[in-house]
Amino acid sequence: MPHPFHSLIVKRVGYHEPIQSRPQVRPSPSSFPCSLSASVPNPLTHVLNNRGDTTVIRSLVSHLAIACAVLLTATITNAQPAPAAPVPPAITTAKSIFISNGGSDSGLFPEPFSGDTNRPYNQFFAALLSSGQFHLVADPSNADLVIEIRLIAPYGPTSANKQNGASDPLPMFRLTVYDAKSHFVLWTITSSIGVAYLQKTHDHNFDIALNDVVAQFFSIADKPPLPTPPTP
Repeated sequence: MPHPFHSLIVKRVGYHEPIQSRPQVRPSPSSFPCSLSASVPNPLTHVLNNRGDTTVIRSLVSHLAIACAVLLTATITNAQPAPAAPVPPAITTAKSIFISNGGSDSGLFPEPFSGDTNRPYNQFFAALLSSGQFHLVADPSNADLVIEIRLIAPYGPTSANKQNGASDPLPMFRLTVYDAKSHFVLWTITSSIGVAYLQKTHDHNFDIALNDVVAQFFSIADKPPLPTPPTP
């Protein structure tokens, strides 16, 4: 006796039903209540979507203004120069001075400068003597300070670049102040002589630079400045 479902099985096996593709349906983000986009709020979106809430906007502007003010204050504070360091008391209280002739480098006299290598020493000695502020002694052991005046011609490039730290090739005066008792260097003053082409201008710039050295020394010694000599 044939199986009651034999004909149904044969008919089902022999029948090939075409397979139809079903469209794929992607789940929307709203179908996931625990999604990342829904669980992490965006504060910027909150501010933009709630333009009527001016409290948040004012708070952001206020914090930004405070930050800018702090940065500006820090910049101004760093730009301020450091306070002046104290001058050694041995300079401000000195009464007697011995002037030492440090000499001059070769090739500076009688050209481009008139006179001889003793010209810096002679002019500096005359300036301090005429001021009447110090007692100039002939023996350094009797002095409070020993001051060495020297004219140097430093080596350097013909066109010095200050941005690269190149040395100044111009002739310059160097004044070194020593403590007569301890022999330590207390102060150093320099002043360059300006460029010139004529002998008269060289001598004029020489006098200007030497007067600047004298003025700087009187300033640190807390003495009244000397009258400015007339310009020829």
